[in-house]
Amino acid sequence: MTNAVDVNLINGIALAFEGDAVFAMYIRRHLIFKGLTKPNKLHSEANKYVSARAQASLISALLEAQLLTEKEEEIYKRGRNAHSYTKAKNADVVTYRMSTGFEAVIGYLHMTDQTERMEELIDWCIEQVERGVTCKKKA
Repeated sequence: MTNAVDVNLINGIALAFEGDAVFAMYIRRHLIFKGLTKPNKLHSEANKYVSARAQASLISALLEAQLLTEKEEEIYKRGRNAHSYTKAKNADVVTYRMSTGFEAVIGYLHMTDQTERMEELIDWCIEQVERGVTCKKKA
């Protein structure tokens, strides 16, 4: 596959579109390798990682721990501040935008073939969720 477009010029929403798919794939693989095979259980467990609330919590933790590079923070802000016509189904606007920024970072790393760095961040995020660091769904 050729890179006909400069990834640095891709808007935050498009980067998030890529990042959403990539992050979801890594999470699904992680859950299956943990031994989960029932669709309902897979879906409910995946939501602990891929919901807007979880991703907003993860990006907050990444920023607080100062684990993002300057470029990754720039990409996060580009995704967070991008204007989208999509409305959040289960999250407030701020949470949804933070989640979009998180997905933009993953998308950027994936599209620039920074697989090792992307997997390092994803592994860190998985560890945070498994330690219960992310926000839980409101009852």
